[in-house]
Amino acid sequence: MKEFISQGRREARGIMPRSALTGTRIRERRLLEGLKQADLARTVGISPAYLNLIEHNRRRIGGKLLVDLARALGVEPVGLTEGAEVPLMEGLQDAASNTPKSHAGRGKSAPEPETGQIEEFAGRFPGWAALVVAQRDRIIALERRVEALNDRLAHDPFLSDSLHEVLSTVTAIRSTAGILNNAGEIDRDWQARFHRNLYEDSQRLADGSQALVSYLDTVGKSEDTLASPLEEVEAWLSARDFVLPELERGAMPDLQGEGGLRTAAARQLARKWLLRARAEAEKMPQAMVEAIIARHGPDPAALAQAMGVELAAAMRRLASLPASDTRPPMGLAICDGSGALTYRKPLDGFAPPRFGAACPLWPLYQALLRPLVPVKRVVEQHSQPPRRYLTYAISQPVRPASFEAPEVVEATMLFMPLDGLEISVREEEVQGIGTSCRVCARIDCPARREPSMVIEAPEEG
Repeated sequence: MKEFISQGRREARGIMPRSALTGTRIRERRLLEGLKQADLARTVGISPAYLNLIEHNRRRIGGKLLVDLARALGVEPVGLTEGAEVPLMEGLQDAASNTPKSHAGRGKSAPEPETGQIEEFAGRFPGWAALVVAQRDRIIALERRVEALNDRLAHDPFLSDSLHEVLSTVTAIRSTAGILNNAGEIDRDWQARFHRNLYEDSQRLADGSQALVSYLDTVGKSEDTLASPLEEVEAWLSARDFVLPELERGAMPDLQGEGGLRTAAARQLARKWLLRARAEAEKMPQAMVEAIIARHGPDPAALAQAMGVELAAAMRRLASLPASDTRPPMGLAICDGSGALTYRKPLDGFAPPRFGAACPLWPLYQALLRPLVPVKRVVEQHSQPPRRYLTYAISQPVRPASFEAPEVVEATMLFMPLDGLEISVREEEVQGIGTSCRVCARIDCPARREPSMVIEAPEEG
């Protein structure tokens, strides 16, 4: 996937051109070699004062003098001019931008990172710089694992049933052991029965505990641990990158063959989704959709107007397209009138929770408050690093089959990374959001339902 990172973005993040600190690298290399400034200046035929200006980046350097300095310092000229690689500096910039302003709960101010000296730090201490970036990546992975664990521990019905089974078995073993310990003389047949119960219950406890441990160990590592038909359908779609070429030909994918869905409930759910997706592919052929995107960008309103379809259908169609270097990746979230997610196509850095309630500030839920009113908003996901997304959302009624049927609404949200999109956004227009309250560090969020478990909020009073 093409990275939507431009030179302008690098400059906005404070990353200087690689040749801007050539003098700093010369000075660091001279000190590493144990050379005095006067000795190095005499070797290359310049004055110590001029070398001092070079080392403080006050004079540009190139040509023969650069070659002579590199030879005297025992390095290649490119080693003095290029310095740290841009990805390393961008990693350091991301790490710096996520440094908390204060030590939460301790009342101490944290020093601000010296972002203007990122290249100097990376050039002088490349090993330490790489370590900082690696730790940032590790923090990102751990935060995502915490989100997955919190989501599953709080709302997973399979986990709830498994824990209930383990506790019930423990209670049964304790009751049987209590009878054997306190009942005095017991008939031999009853004693044998109690012993058999103890053995069978202990086997059941061991098997259940091992299965529970294995199940928890997969959380955050794999999406293959399925607890519901909806999860099974999402895992099946994810394995196909949410792209179904059969629908483009008017056919239906095989749901029962190799790599298909295991349960009848999941197949029934998938068939309902696929029938709607196939109808939308027929109304909006991929070639025509690609042509509209080339003219207007990935705008669902432009697609809906050009093809004469509803906005929600245009959003679903855009999210069904295969990956391309010419447009950003697009995710999708759908919920019913209760706010429960019924479909999720996550993106890296924006993964709707599999269980339980998501962030109420999502445009998806804002659209529920105003049916048939389109919502377009730039949001900033509180993650490591914070990422901004352009979102489109709408809530529309699902037409009932009869006049007596209750009104049913469905909200749809399309989202895509803001990087690479030619959109100017004012800071006050950006809406901060999270995944769910328990793993969100926005302490002063007006929509918070419960305290965050990833950061300690200062006590009031």
